[in-house]
Amino acid sequence: MAIAGIPEVINDFNLYLSGNKLGGTTGEVALPDFEPITSTTSGNGILGEYEAIVLGHFGSMEQEIPFRCINEDYFKMVSPSKSVELTLRGAIQQSERDTLNEGEVGMRVVFRGRCKKISIGTVKQREQMGSMVSLELTYILIEMDGKERICLDKINTIYRINGVDQLAKIRALT
Repeated sequence: MAIAGIPEVINDFNLYLSGNKLGGTTGEVALPDFEPITSTTSGNGILGEYEAIVLGHFGSMEQEIPFRCINEDYFKMVSPSKSVELTLRGAIQQSERDTLNEGEVGMRVVFRGRCKKISIGTVKQREQMGSMVSLELTYILIEMDGKERICLDKINTIYRINGVDQLAKIRALT
């Protein structure tokens, strides 16, 4: 099966807090890594040891939201007792393989979590403050072109890749 398009760049993106476009964020948002929890396996019949991935279990996932300066939207996210939901929508520009025409694919990332850290930033004339809010994530959904690619909901024990429930058998056995 041939690749439909060659991804080139994120043409543009916006970030939304509870459905409302955020103001004051910077032009770059680093998305979190998915790092599975592992357990060292060793013993009889094994030459040495290896790290076994514990299916569906992930380490702490932190999402940093960078702001140019503190503003009203910044302070809507800083309560450690209230969960926030953010949606990042982006357009991935690509070259279509068969025609070499430019095309776009939509990307949507939804994440939920509570404030773990706030960085007010630095005050300097004619400069951005470099403010930031860090969220401890318990939920993340990544879609490409309207198709679910990854859904992780730590609280509700949901873990799907390309729409396939990775924990169905485990839930049936427990």
